[in-house]
Amino acid sequence: MTTNVLFFSDMGVDDAVALMYASFTKTINIVGIVCSYGNVPVEDAVQNAHFLLNLLGLNDVPVIKGAERPMTGESPTYITKVHGTHGLGSIVPPFASEGQNFGIVKSIIERYGGELIIVDTGRLTSLAMAIMLYGELIKKVKGYYIMGGAFLVPGNVTPVAEANFAGDPVAADLVMRRGGPIALFPLNVTYKAIVTQDMSDSINRVGKVPLFKPIFDVYYDFYKTSMPQLQGAPPHDLLPMMALVNRHMFQWMRRPVHIVTQEGIARGQSIADFRPNATAHPNTIRIALDLDYRQFYWNFMTNMTDEKG
Repeated sequence: MTTNVLFFSDMGVDDAVALMYASFTKTINIVGIVCSYGNVPVEDAVQNAHFLLNLLGLNDVPVIKGAERPMTGESPTYITKVHGTHGLGSIVPPFASEGQNFGIVKSIIERYGGELIIVDTGRLTSLAMAIMLYGELIKKVKGYYIMGGAFLVPGNVTPVAEANFAGDPVAADLVMRRGGPIALFPLNVTYKAIVTQDMSDSINRVGKVPLFKPIFDVYYDFYKTSMPQLQGAPPHDLLPMMALVNRHMFQWMRRPVHIVTQEGIARGQSIADFRPNATAHPNTIRIALDLDYRQFYWNFMTNMTDEKG
């Protein structure tokens, strides 16, 4: 059975890996990419999406321009040492491209309705906009697979907050409250999905895409320096896409989730109620808290290198 995916992304290295993985998975059908600020400015995200779609032979997939800044009104900051100057490691896309109007999101939801999954791996501003703009219509969406948050583990941009939620906590809180059936992939689980140098080299030698290593190396080098204990780099944004076809790879827990929107050290923190009776709350979210690394390794490497997919 084919899963139709509308991909909300800020199109950095791990977003690119997620898109590659999806393109090589016969049961995932990318029906559109909404690009927003985050790892890079929105214009770079749009350009990266076009470049990757051309590389993967998916030129008919619409690239839609999303939010340029968070709902908090701040100007975004970009940390190029993680994803590279333009967001794709050492790669600079050779051509400029423009994104289509955000209104196409409505057309996609109308077309696919209850057969559509939204995967969001960036700041949640654009998704929050869609929820506010399209009200009852977006309730038809089958589910949301979101990378974000950190529960009972340190954040990656503050002591308690993960980058996507910290980048726009107002949008993150709105999506958690009004987004419908959500599967959430926080740092608890994404830090366990490690791609090593040997894995990257193997994909470079016998993989389906010729530019994996130059895209991934800058990202890998950042983690080698900043978190050497990982012994590799975690492509965080890959996991929501993998979960579409590998649900049993994860250990799940249902809990209500709140995002701190107030200014201060806790801004952007994701808080889940882990008390035993919290499962009775009417608005619980399915949180991935652990994964089977052997399954992750086998599925990722087979998908990225085996022509039979």
